[in-house]
Amino acid sequence: MKIYEEKGRLVISLEGRIDSSNSKETEAEIKRILEENAGKEFLLDAGDLEHISSAGLRVLLELHKNSGTGITIRNVSMEIYEILDVTGFTTFMKVKKKPRTVSVEGCPVIGKGAVGEVYRLDADTIVKVYENEDYLPMIENEQVRARQAFLKGIPTAIPFDIVKVGDRYGSVFEMIKAKNCSELLAEDTGRLEEMIGMYAGFLRQVHGAVSEPGELPDARELYLGYLDTAAEVIPEEVCSRIRTLIREMPEDLHVIHGDIQLKNVMYSNGEMILIDMETLSCGNPVFDLAGMYMSYIAFCEDEPENSMNFMGLPLEVTNRLCYGTLRRYLAPADEAAWQTALDKIVLLAYVRFLFVLSLLGSGNPDCHEQRIKHSREHLEELAGRVRELAI
Repeated sequence: MKIYEEKGRLVISLEGRIDSSNSKETEAEIKRILEENAGKEFLLDAGDLEHISSAGLRVLLELHKNSGTGITIRNVSMEIYEILDVTGFTTFMKVKKKPRTVSVEGCPVIGKGAVGEVYRLDADTIVKVYENEDYLPMIENEQVRARQAFLKGIPTAIPFDIVKVGDRYGSVFEMIKAKNCSELLAEDTGRLEEMIGMYAGFLRQVHGAVSEPGELPDARELYLGYLDTAAEVIPEEVCSRIRTLIREMPEDLHVIHGDIQLKNVMYSNGEMILIDMETLSCGNPVFDLAGMYMSYIAFCEDEPENSMNFMGLPLEVTNRLCYGTLRRYLAPADEAAWQTALDKIVLLAYVRFLFVLSLLGSGNPDCHEQRIKHSREHLEELAGRVRELAI
């Protein structure tokens, strides 16, 4: 049995077999380890565990009862997982299967984002590979969020497996003959107006879904967190005004994707399908529209080449796509109504953009300060003009 620390947690690695011949010794050893590390969060790693009998299960059961908060056991082989599942242990313990290993060597890259790449494994499946193992909780969260969205009638690809790709983790989806919509538009920009109509209708479909209270994170709280980060570079009075505007927004349980730009929208068999569900939250649709504006407009303001580098689309196309979709979605009564709605979207877009700049940095370090300056100027102008944020 090996023990080590991982991100402040104690990991107890189980090995070989746990059966009637060694269960008492195993239980005593684990008890000794926990007593020597009293108060420290721990988990069990079953990556090297080959077999567990009923005597071994009693060790886990006793450990669970004495933990107070329950235990987590990860890297469980399929054989041992079936034992834990049949005996009901998966209903009260956090049991995580051992990821199978896949190779993406020779697989085409069909998408690339800030945290990883998407590869086509075969005609039916794709895998999104994240930059490092720190993203594993994000992958696990995405599986939960995708199922929640699917059950609410949102067309989404449900990730059905977590895999290891070298030293990284990936999430596998079934995507038969699917392409992301940004790629489709890049192949034929003459379809821009058609894409705008589909995109706006799809946004309305997503935002038509309603979550239960407490089921999803509140987008208002997420944006208040973004604002706390942005507060480092914008005047205090501007920050205070925006904070008040967000806090005054009424509770809204409509589903918000969080990053609904076209690289996260796949097209399969005549239907738009949403992926990357780890950012799912609930709130007023203005939050999703702000995220879209950030991707297409703010992101390219000081680096116009980002339109081609990130979306694979000319800047003129992304501008028309963004503004055209917003107009089609909002259907404003007149230009005054359009400008009022756009101001709300832009204000929230630059709050989030400053957070993203802080988190990921700028693609071109030479224009980082310029990006912050322009974002600050937008917020200073809009904070004094916007009266409320809901649309």
